[in-house]
Amino acid sequence: MKGMKTFESLAGRFQCPLCTQTPRVLAEFFSLQNSESDPRAAVLLELYFYTLQFCRDQKFSREQTSCFFSIVKETHQTCMETPLGNMDRCYSYFTELLMCHAARRPPFSIDLFNQEQVLQITEYVVNTYFRHFKLYKYAYTPQVRLDISLSYIGMEVPEESRDEETPPQDHSEGPSLAASEEEEKTAETVLVLESDTAPLKEYIRVQLNEEVSQLRSTVEGKLRENEENFSAQLATLEEQPVKKSAKGKRK
Repeated sequence: MKGMKTFESLAGRFQCPLCTQTPRVLAEFFSLQNSESDPRAAVLLELYFYTLQFCRDQKFSREQTSCFFSIVKETHQTCMETPLGNMDRCYSYFTELLMCHAARRPPFSIDLFNQEQVLQITEYVVNTYFRHFKLYKYAYTPQVRLDISLSYIGMEVPEESRDEETPPQDHSEGPSLAASEEEEKTAETVLVLESDTAPLKEYIRVQLNEEVSQLRSTVEGKLRENEENFSAQLATLEEQPVKKSAKGKRK
């Protein structure tokens, strides 16, 4: 396990059940002293603290505490690798790490936890970390925003409209003049929007007409082909009795 020797020294400092310096030592060890002002540091400090509390409640040894702490830390780092949803991958990685320390198959695995402890660890991690997986993902990964722009083939891309500088207005004539100017601006805005969407509407109408005409010609061609096939089959059936009657007369 990567980092296990590093955490063995940390795990040995929390064997005393009356130790009250756990949060402070964790903050110093992982550089989380700004947990009071940084919510991310506070959440991470809480995750580490309750992980050690679980190990203490289960009376894990120093090696078991170090191993389980490293598993939780590696699982959390895997969660932070991508802002996309990777819960299945994180859980598979967690179980893989746990199974590597639950069976004696050197040099691939070691029996550090028994079957009952494996069940207890799995239940604890599922009910604490994976139950709030999306919250950890939201807090520790950047948010992904998808911007979609549509471009139509055969249609020119409109140039970006530039805002023209408007001269300062003189409101000395009273509120009626200002109201009329606002109404004129509103009407101009509506006309500009309609003029901007008019080419798009015309393009869509032309494309739909072309598609409908092509579909109509295709359907008419298939109907004509089916009618010709039916006529040919009908003519074949009408010729068969004539041939049979001619053979009978010859006999």
